[in-house]
Parts: sequence; structure tokens; C-alpha cells
Amino acid sequence: MTDTTRSPRKSGIVKAVVASVIGTIIEWFDYALYGAAASLIINHIFFPDLSPAAGVLAAFGTFAIGFIVRPLGGVLIAHFGDRFGRKPALIFSISLMGLGTVAIGLLPGFAQIGVFAPILLVLMRMVQGFGAGAEYAGAVTLVYEYSPVRLRGFFTALLQSSTVVGIMFASLAFLGVSQLAETDIIRWGWRLPFLSSAILFVIALYIRRQLDETPEYLNAVQKAAQDKNTHKLPLKMLLTRYPKTLFYGFLAVTGHNANVYILSAFTLSYMTNSLDIAKSAALTALFYAALCGVIAAPFMGWLADKFGAVKITVICALLTALFAWPLFTLLDTRNMSWITLAMCSGFVVGFGGMAGPQGLLLATIFPTEYRFSGISVTRELNSMLIAGPTPLVCTLLVQYGGGSSHYVSAYLALCCLLTLWAVIMLSRHNMNTAQVVSTEAG
Repeated sequence: MTDTTRSPRKSGIVKAVVASVIGTIIEWFDYALYGAAASLIINHIFFPDLSPAAGVLAAFGTFAIGFIVRPLGGVLIAHFGDRFGRKPALIFSISLMGLGTVAIGLLPGFAQIGVFAPILLVLMRMVQGFGAGAEYAGAVTLVYEYSPVRLRGFFTALLQSSTVVGIMFASLAFLGVSQLAETDIIRWGWRLPFLSSAILFVIALYIRRQLDETPEYLNAVQKAAQDKNTHKLPLKMLLTRYPKTLFYGFLAVTGHNANVYILSAFTLSYMTNSLDIAKSAALTALFYAALCGVIAAPFMGWLADKFGAVKITVICALLTALFAWPLFTLLDTRNMSWITLAMCSGFVVGFGGMAGPQGLLLATIFPTEYRFSGISVTRELNSMLIAGPTPLVCTLLVQYGGGSSHYVSAYLALCCLLTLWAVIMLSRHNMNTAQVVSTEAG
């Protein structure tokens, strides 16, 4: 009897993890791909009449636009997921992301259709962002609700590893493209990575169609029906019942978002434009750093299961804040060994230490009936206000500092200290954080 009850549960975990991991890979492949493209090529294709500096700013501006619609997509799709099921919401989100990414690869450039090219680019970035707004929240919710209590940190951290796998795939894709002649890259080579995402999209869509709803969600639906709460809006309930949780949750992901978008998007532009480092060398350093992050995130998630997500996040947020100046000091050496070491350190401590426990932290502070919406609101508002603008903000800070990276370091340190404070406040003020503070006894 024990075997028959455990087998479906185990099967459900495997399906949930695989479906969520592939979707998260696609999400971050799409965004890291566009981040790399914005740093290296988008300005030449869609903004050729602007100066190099203005072109990069315009390209990063289109990068940020995708994040502006993320909260809207996150709230609407998450509402759908809390009311009608995790499965249809996740299918819808992956469909929009796949459509937006493939369409970007098919867009004509400024030379072909003039001003309509950047307009269409912005529209496709909005489609991408709308779908991506619910992707991580839905994936974490699904995996968290299927996972055993003692392993929730580890399993949800696998999703963060998946984000890095997406970054690695994007780096490899552009590394391959960078081997082409410059004229071939501009004419057709840049399109190949975007079009190749169609393969991942089809696989993810197929797997998600095989998913079942989580037992925890079905139980919550039953209870809500008995209590006649099924018509209440998740966002309204979150704002009235959990305003502090939403606020601290928003700040809790600030350090991670600033760190990962500085490392995965801004540093490429900084190294190639400010330090005159070859594109292929910069992409190679990012690839090795991302590989370190793949290993670090689940390890930090496992530590969060043992010692609590709060402790791990606080320690690593502090270390990342302190490392903000040495990071750019090492980059400024123009020595690829030191640069790779700096990037790897940033991914291990900053990404692994803040992103690894993040799924456990956010999923635990919200109840089942509002979990999808709660995670979406906190993460996607932060994505709009912090993650998306970060490469643009850092570019402006370097210009303001006369080419110096000191202001970028200060920006990263400030974001990490905000995360440190918010996570401590969550542990003190939120009654749902018993598992977050310490899961060892769970």
C-alpha cells in the first residue's frame, strides 16, 4: 500500500520538475539571449543611425520594455492559475514566450522597413514579457506543492539552476554566432539563436500538457468551495491581508535581480565597449560563470532546507555587497583569468546564495490559494523596477562616473543590503515563515 501511494507522488514530482525546468530554461534563454543581443548586435540592426553609445542605450531600453509588462502578465496569468489551475496557466505562459522569441528572429531590420522595425521589436518584447511574467512563479508553485517538505528548498532551487542553463545556452548560441564574419552576423546570423528556441518551446508545451494539478492545490480549491471563497480576487486578498509580506517579498529579490542582470547583461557591454575585450572572450567568461551557478543554486537550496532560507540569503547578500567593488576591480584588469574568477564568484555567492533559497522563501510566505499570485507580484514588480532597468542604469552610471565602475558597485551593494534587511523583516513579521527560518525540524 505504501508503494502504490508513493509512486504517483514520485511520478508527479518528476513531471512537475521536468516541465518547470524546461520552461524556466526557455524563459531565461529568451531573456539572456536578448540581453546578449542588446549588448552586442541589436543597436546595429534596429538603431543603425544612432551613435554607438546611444545605440546601446536604445537596445537596453528595449530590453527593459519586456520587464514593464511582466507584472501585468504575472498578475493576470497568476490569477488564472490560482482560480482555475496551475496547468493551463503554465501552458499559456510558455506559448506567449515561444511566440515572442521566434517572432523576434523573423523581424526585418531598420534597413528593410525603417522605423517599423524597432516598433515591432518592442511589441514582440512585450509579448515575451507578458508570458514570462508568470513563468517562474508558476514553476515554483508547481514544484513546491509537489515536493516533500524536507526537499522543497533543493527542488525549487533546481529552477534557479535552470535559469543559468538558459543563460549558458544563450552564451553558447551567441558564442557560435560570433565566429561568423561581422557582415554575416548582421545580415542573418543573429537570427539563428532566436529561431532555435522553437525546438525547446515545442518540447515544453508537450510536457506541460501531460501535467496533473497538485494535490495541495486541489485541496485548497475544495476548501475554498466549502468556505464560499472562490470568487475572491487573489490580488485583492493579498493587498488586504498580506501587504507587508508583499512589500518585504519585493525587496527580498532586489539583490538577486541586480546581481544577475549586472553579470549576465551589463558586464558584456562593459567588457566589450569600455574595456575593449573581444566578444568571444567575454561570452566565454560568462559561460564558465553560469556553469558555476548551475551547481551553486541547488547546493544553496539544500543548505536552505537544512538551516533555513533566511540565514543563507542574509549571509550571501552581505558577501555579495562586500564583493561589489572587488568584482569590477578584477574586471578592470582586462586579464581573462581574473575576469573569469570574478564572474564565477559572483554567480556562486550572489546568484547561488540569493537565488537558490528564493523559491523556498517566496513559496512559504504565501498560502496555497494566493501563492501563484503572491510570487508573481513580488518578483515581477521587482523585475520591472530593478531587473529590467539594471543594464540601462549601470550604463548611465558608468557614463556619469566618467568611465569608472564605482557607482555600479555602489548600486549593486545597495540592492543586496535591501535584500538583507527585507529577509530579516520577513522572518520577524510573517507568521508563515516557520519553515523559511528553519526547515530542519519539518
